[in-house]
Amino acid sequence: MFENLTGRLQDVIKNLRGQARLSEDNIQDALREVRMALLEADVALPVVREFVAHVKERALGREVLQSLTPGQALIQVVHEELTKLMGGEGKGLNLAAVPPAIVLMAGLQGSGKTTSSGKLARLLKEQKKKVLLVSADVYRPAAIEQLKTLAAQLDTDFFPSDPSQKPVDIAHAALDHAKRHFYDVMIFDTAGRLAIDEVMMDEIKQLHAELNPIETLFVVDAMQGQDAVNTAKAFSEALPLTGVILTKLDGDARGGAALSVRHITGAPLKFIGVSEKVDGLEPFHPERMASRILGMGDVLSLIEQAQKNVDINEAKKLAEKVKSGKSFDLNDFKAQMQQMRNMGGMGALMDKLPAQFAQVAGKVDSETGEKAMRRLEGIINSMTPLERTKPELIKASRKRRIAAGAGVQVQEVNRLLNQFEEIQKMMKMFSKGGMGKMMRAMQGRFPGMR
Repeated sequence: MFENLTGRLQDVIKNLRGQARLSEDNIQDALREVRMALLEADVALPVVREFVAHVKERALGREVLQSLTPGQALIQVVHEELTKLMGGEGKGLNLAAVPPAIVLMAGLQGSGKTTSSGKLARLLKEQKKKVLLVSADVYRPAAIEQLKTLAAQLDTDFFPSDPSQKPVDIAHAALDHAKRHFYDVMIFDTAGRLAIDEVMMDEIKQLHAELNPIETLFVVDAMQGQDAVNTAKAFSEALPLTGVILTKLDGDARGGAALSVRHITGAPLKFIGVSEKVDGLEPFHPERMASRILGMGDVLSLIEQAQKNVDINEAKKLAEKVKSGKSFDLNDFKAQMQQMRNMGGMGALMDKLPAQFAQVAGKVDSETGEKAMRRLEGIINSMTPLERTKPELIKASRKRRIAAGAGVQVQEVNRLLNQFEEIQKMMKMFSKGGMGKMMRAMQGRFPGMR
């Protein structure tokens, strides 16, 4: 999402690092580039003006101009101001209330309120909370069914509602049910509209008064750009928002909403939607996002993602196998592809790496890579256990049988075996400590990388 903005800011950083000393003139030039980069990323103009003014004030001060490394000092200032712009520090849900703690979801139709409600329920269940999902979107019956389906998928309780009911009546009944059945959290999904209107705002104000939620979360689509900022402003004027969920950050949005919405609403960004999957909701950390925008990567989130999704025992077994010099076989290759998919695919991994590593590894086409991985898994599944362990046995007749079983051409089986040979070589490099060589060798050798 931040690819263009990151690229522009990386150019500014390179130019600054080439300066022996910083002056008012070259700082002005750098900030002009920063300003253009932010505007191109669809950041709201008032936000850009204030951000650039703050950076300029600090950059022209002693801490930068008299630094031994002025370029790096200015980059640090930009990083700190970006972090402040997005809220300073990550803020999770406040559930310090007499149970049930009520979370009210607000936003326009299509912003991702319903799916975000389900994803949030999943996160809370991981924290051992007893969660009740409720839908009051009586104008769109499919929304009630959607949340009911999500609740079943997540094995979370769902309070039944009907399009014939009034939203306030649903709220009253659901709250009574949640209290009587000792729920820790009740997530209340409200109706959305295609655009902001007076009826919608009156209704959600009534719901807020009835429920008195401890958290009122505004769900906004990152793809809306400037419209996201205008919608956020309207909701913040109507409701005492406590936080924002920014959805669809895995799309081709330019990122402006992420940098603008905190400034416009005054409410912290609490979660970001990073995929359509039920586990595609992440806590928002301003400092980590600022690092990603500046091309520094987000290694902490990558580690957390690995701890959450990777089978540590399997990873240890493979590490010991490679270290001991034992042959890396097709079973290992398949297992590693599955682990990578559990972490969101190659694209999700590279997005969190520092820019220099991502550039060495090559650009990643996530969608193509995902399809390619599935095809490769299909080919491996068509092999016998012996063929997976000893790929050198696979000659012409075996290749034809494997191709027929996987529903692909023989050329694709050949391509897989060639890729596998290259990865075997990389594993040997890795066992000898050649991490840099291995990253360079990966370019064009893994699905979705070129």
